[in-house]
Amino acid sequence: MRSRRVDYTESTRQALVSSALDLFTKRGYAGTSLEAIVKRARVTKGALYHHFSGKQALFEAAFDQVETRAMDGLTEVVAGEGTAWERAMAGIQAYVGVCLEPSYQRIVIHEAPVVMGWERWREAEEHFSYGLVRAMVEALVDAGEIEPLPVEVTARILFGALSAGAETIASSSDPKKAAAEVRKTIVTVMEGMRRKAGG
Repeated sequence: MRSRRVDYTESTRQALVSSALDLFTKRGYAGTSLEAIVKRARVTKGALYHHFSGKQALFEAAFDQVETRAMDGLTEVVAGEGTAWERAMAGIQAYVGVCLEPSYQRIVIHEAPVVMGWERWREAEEHFSYGLVRAMVEALVDAGEIEPLPVEVTARILFGALSAGAETIASSSDPKKAAAEVRKTIVTVMEGMRRKAGG
């Protein structure tokens, strides 16, 4: 049996992360104060410092939550029904959908490189997204759906294209239009790698 204290501690931490996530999405990192976060979470500043060293640690927890939620959803799609090609296409469609979510745009794409520093952000992105892209490429090569290109290099190039696509969508004045263009472009690039029937 878990103690009520453990449950309370976890619910306090989660309330702080949810509050921070919401405020960082709406106001950005610079526009969000610790006072606003604790007030929204209905906890004391002492409770905040019990769980987090400060605002940046809280931002990183919010970032992790947004990324985890996004990657869990994408993993489900890529591991779903259909051929390796169908799953890859569904994965790209789902990723473009994630890039339209306000919290993903604001926290992961716009704020994280500045708040966490570019290198630390790239490491985090690698941790969350790269493995999924690599697994998708490996499945496509193994199934004979795409040319037998080097998996690591192909995954790196696609990962770069997807990252650039995310940035394009998040920075656009018309994100839905940009999302459709990004999806079409990445699918066209992948179709260029596809093995021809009987080839």
